[in-house]
Amino acid sequence: HVQLVESGGGSVQIGGTLRLSCAASGYNMTACMAWFRQAPGKEREAVAVIGSDGRTTYADSVKGRFTISKDNTNYTLYLQMNSLKSEDTAMYYCAANRVWTVVCSIRRSEYYYWGQGTQVTVS
Repeated sequence: HVQLVESGGGSVQIGGTLRLSCAASGYNMTACMAWFRQAPGKEREAVAVIGSDGRTTYADSVKGRFTISKDNTNYTLYLQMNSLKSEDTAMYYCAANRVWTVVCSIRRSEYYYWGQGTQVTVS
């Protein structure tokens, strides 16, 4: 039984930092993992993706500010968020693919396992 549990969200001032964590249980982290976010009234969008080889992809809106990383030993996915903007306010979700793929997708439909989300509010 795979379970993804996010933590680290909260309220922060514009320009501030937060680090999100996603603890994965029952999952070996060998496939693609990602952070998505969804703001009220908007579609869920990919923020950052990381492959089994550590290769990363970022949404243009967060490039240079956010960093995705993972600790395979501790089965944890991270999202370091710097220089936060009000438009970063959203519910952030951890997601994981079920099978290994050569290239990691940014499409929501490609991810099988999801966490419950952690709220990030920037004001």
